[in-house]
Amino acid sequence: MTGTNHAVLTRAAEAETASDPSSVMTLLADADATGGQLTSYRSRFTEGAVGAPAHFHTRASELFYVLDGALRVLVGEEVTVLNAGDFLVVPPHTPHAFAAASGHEADVLFVFTPGLPRFDYLRLLGRVMRGEADPREIRESSERFDNHYVDSPAWRAELEGRTA
Repeated sequence: MTGTNHAVLTRAAEAETASDPSSVMTLLADADATGGQLTSYRSRFTEGAVGAPAHFHTRASELFYVLDGALRVLVGEEVTVLNAGDFLVVPPHTPHAFAAASGHEADVLFVFTPGLPRFDYLRLLGRVMRGEADPREIRESSERFDNHYVDSPAWRAELEGRTA
């Protein structure tokens, strides 16, 4: 895709939301609106909610900016906590996962660059979490949405409250 030659504005009152029992995602700009430059959304996670299991992307870096609260993040095999104001860039092919930190909610801005159409993935994820779609649809869409799930003993241990 080529870059866009116009500004992209998403008004808060007009932004689409996708929700599941543990988070509300505000869809800000998908790749088609930005000429493929980026995709961005905001997620508000309930206390301790798991955002994503271990996965990686092959075509995009994922940027995290914690607006409020605290977010546990796996990068490779290391788990760290990001607090309000912290910023993280995860390059392609790097396994990562995230969840609201224990005892905390988290409000996070996500940006993927370059952008790939991801809003349909977020909508699908919400439907699966609400029991309206089969989880197999997520696995079957891994290439389309560049979201490849992997096993992470370190992340499993973190979620179970023990060290790997």
